Amino acid sequence: MKKTSVRKKSQPRPEDMRREYRFDYKKAKPNRFAAQMGAGTIAVVLDPDVAAVFKSSESVNALLRSVISAMPADSKP
Repeated sequence: MKKTSVRKKSQPRPEDMRREYRFDYKKAKPNRFAAQMGAGTIAVVLDPDVAAVFKSSESVNALLRSVISAMPADSKP
């Protein structure tokens, strides 16, 4: 008699998203980088083409401050 082969379940491709992910929160750790963010800091995500122009957060802040100073006084926050 021949043995019948058992089909293995195909693994999902990495680019496919699962419907549900189960996380084990017992193994979660605090964010070790949270202390580096000062109080009142806001994180902003730049598009890749914009981020390619700037080399540091200081250069982004300098440009934004120059734009703010050029704005009319009535439109400033």
